[in-house]
Amino acid sequence: MKNVIAIIDIGKTNKKIFLFDEDFQVVSEKSIQFEEIKDDDGFCCDDIEAIERWIKNGIIQIQKEGLYRIKAINFSTHGASLVYLNKEGKRITPLYNYLKPLNLDDYLGFYASQGGVEEFSRKTASPAYGMLNTGIQMLSLKRNKPEIWKQVHEVLHYPQYLSYLFTHKITADFTSVGAHTATWDFDQMQYHKWLEEEGISLPEPCKGNEAVYADINGKRVAVGTGLHDSSSSIIPLLEKEKRKNFVLLSTGTWIIAMNPFSKETLTQHQLKNNCLCFMTPEKQQVKSSMQFLGRIHEVYIKALSEYFKIDINTHQNLEVNETLCQDLIQSNTRVFLSDGIDTDFDAHPELLSQFQTYESAYYQLIFEISKKVILAIELISDKNAKLKDVYISGGFNRNKIFIKFLELLKPSISIKISDCKNESALGAALLMKNYLK
Repeated sequence: MKNVIAIIDIGKTNKKIFLFDEDFQVVSEKSIQFEEIKDDDGFCCDDIEAIERWIKNGIIQIQKEGLYRIKAINFSTHGASLVYLNKEGKRITPLYNYLKPLNLDDYLGFYASQGGVEEFSRKTASPAYGMLNTGIQMLSLKRNKPEIWKQVHEVLHYPQYLSYLFTHKITADFTSVGAHTATWDFDQMQYHKWLEEEGISLPEPCKGNEAVYADINGKRVAVGTGLHDSSSSIIPLLEKEKRKNFVLLSTGTWIIAMNPFSKETLTQHQLKNNCLCFMTPEKQQVKSSMQFLGRIHEVYIKALSEYFKIDINTHQNLEVNETLCQDLIQSNTRVFLSDGIDTDFDAHPELLSQFQTYESAYYQLIFEISKKVILAIELISDKNAKLKDVYISGGFNRNKIFIKFLELLKPSISIKISDCKNESALGAALLMKNYLK
């Protein structure tokens, strides 16, 4: 029977259970998608009860099959999601969706009390993103649903809640509290004072390689505290390229540029241009830029398909046309994206009337996305740093047109395709390596 580490990897769309062997190769992968349900305000959210059942049953099934001996379990989930527990340790709210609208004007008084939006956002490395700031989520619940807030005894980020399902231990980790939560003071590298002022108590974060032993269906298993998925995705590359100065582009619905080697503090200029900081499991800042560009790509390939009446995956078969790339760089025209930070994530099919062919429209879209990515890389690079390598992980690492634009827009860097697969899950597994024996 092989010893394995089980990783529960929860994305917004796909929920997966991976088994990693002692060589950190995936020996089993199970994936599922769940229909969304409505929260208590009628807004779409994940069906947390169904997810809980699937995770618990999945682990039981692996243990019953007897092919693998689970020595450790860890968790990787998307950020900006909280679970509230009452005194009995029971979850008392839905898993609210971070895309749920929230009126930031209602929190101007709060921001003013903390030095203003700009300074508070800089200090917490958290642009004012509404529900994407879990600290603001807490304030929203406290102010708008006091009857629920009165019942709140503990607050957990999503990865720690999944860990709690097995251990019943209240935990926090640096990658989760450091992911644009507006709860962490990056100047002092501790929780921000506003939490105490509001009477909110959060658990002290522990390092990512710490685990507790739990009895799971009669088996002694080491259970990790879990990680924020984007922060977890950089761990395999840090392990492999310890001494190199690189940036990782984690691509999917979000395109996140991450620089774990930046020593400079976040500036107002960076903050105003979609920059923020994450944290490693060891409490080190990771200067980053987070843009919803994958979502924009997703809605426009659907619009392109409908407008030109061709298959939605046509872009995958386009050949690289370097002449067209050069022409678009030379003309430097903007059609689809805003000049600054993008706030409109819907497709506008009427814009497609400017193009004669699918190819020309798609190349224009990728040019604009690539240009924003290059700007992001430059913004998160320290002044005197000599960046050579940019690694691409996720869905866009197969997009040859995207890669060609990056190479042409910034010839001084070398674009490398990360040979790691399932980076977030692998990162979570690597932290559990001491528990495999």
